[in-house]
Amino acid sequence: MHTRGPCDDWIVPYIIAALIAAAAVALGWLSRPLLPDPDERRRFAVAVNAVDRELAANLELTTMFDQTKQAVTLENGEFVRHRAILERNARSAVASIAALYERMSDAESAMERRGPANSLRPEDRRLIETWEGDARELQRSIRAALEARPAAGWRALSARLHGRFAHH
Repeated sequence: MHTRGPCDDWIVPYIIAALIAAAAVALGWLSRPLLPDPDERRRFAVAVNAVDRELAANLELTTMFDQTKQAVTLENGEFVRHRAILERNARSAVASIAALYERMSDAESAMERRGPANSLRPEDRRLIETWEGDARELQRSIRAALEARPAAGWRALSARLHGRFAHH
């Protein structure tokens, strides 16, 4: 007597195809764009704009120093005020911004040290110019973070799975 094998009635290939289709649908659903919360997005925009304005004001102050050779005090409150929201939304830029703000007092000290006829030592000039260049680069970096597209594909899938397991 002949008994049917599992593949004789062609049902197993259909079950396998259905399982593959279900897995593809689940992966597609999990990897859809990860849209940010509108309130969080608004707070992030406020934070980026505040830090951007503060950096712009500091760059203007350093330009005044270049012209007058009178030391200036740079602004430093906005990053501290908005650090938490920036860490949540622009993680890659926060370490660089923090380092820039930490070097702010070095730049101010370099502006205060003057030689004969208000001259600056080359290393002080380099320190100030490096700070200015880094500030300009960070302005571009945080503006780009504000314009970044929502995570999609594998990044969204990873973020969703990480968020799911991180909360439990």
